[in-house]
Amino acid sequence: MKIEILGTGCAKCRTLEARVREAVEELGSDAQVEKVEDLAAILSYGVMMTPALAIDGDVKIMGKVPDVAEIKGLIGG
Repeated sequence: MKIEILGTGCAKCRTLEARVREAVEELGSDAQVEKVEDLAAILSYGVMMTPALAIDGDVKIMGKVPDVAEIKGLIGG
């Protein structure tokens, strides 16, 4: 599983990345977590509000920072 945090590096983007990494660790998942900061790459997903969270190329959340429990639910925990 590939999890991408889409954002240019703002505080909310950093918070989302930290929460995603926490969720992956708590689940014991071997998911690959990647931060995408390139604006063209972010726009290629159709994302107009950051931060956004994509799992295996599918944008699941856009424009908000979910809590760890919600992220775990998206990952499959």
